Amino acid sequence: MIRIVIADDHAIVRAGLKQMFAIMPEMEVVAEADAGDSVLETLRHTRSDVLLLDLNMPGVSGPELIARIKSHWPSQPILVLSMHDTAQIASRALKAGADGYVTKDSEPQVLLDAIRRVAAGGRFISSEVAQKMALLATTTGDTLPHNTLSVRETDVFKWLVKGLAVNDIADQLAISNKTVSTHKARLLEKMHMTSIAELTRYAVDKQLFD
Repeated sequence: MIRIVIADDHAIVRAGLKQMFAIMPEMEVVAEADAGDSVLETLRHTRSDVLLLDLNMPGVSGPELIARIKSHWPSQPILVLSMHDTAQIASRALKAGADGYVTKDSEPQVLLDAIRRVAAGGRFISSEVAQKMALLATTTGDTLPHNTLSVRETDVFKWLVKGLAVNDIADQLAISNKTVSTHKARLLEKMHMTSIAELTRYAVDKQLFD
């Protein structure tokens, strides 16, 4: 039996995953978590074969959370299930210690195969992300300013160029407006820019967001 902990801050996503796993005789959901702190608390008292982890959750999240988990439980298998399909974000998650990376638009069978592989001690990267990572390795794209941003900074970047104010972004990401302001300042510094207009022109030029 593969014991799975689902960590995602969207209840409807957790419910859908639980419904899918319920029909798999060798898989069992043993716990759920909806924030970084609750992931850590859950792992303290729950043994699992796979932690199915979303990168964007309230509190500590992304590569930072992965690294923290691995520092406490080095043998804990972690499979990232994320909306992000960029090579840079996947690479940072894997470097932090994730054992696999699958995007949320993958076919269910891909996710099931990934869970089995990671639970067995292997590694798994969905083919689309693997191709992008391979392409990145053969180009100089990793030196572009936006590739230095963290997952959360990328989220704030996206919402800023879409026209949302700091308070609205805070509501969207379920974090404080002070935290959003900090991310905003850091990403502007990393991008070597001083205004949202500059960020927007850059995003349009690089076709970063829909």
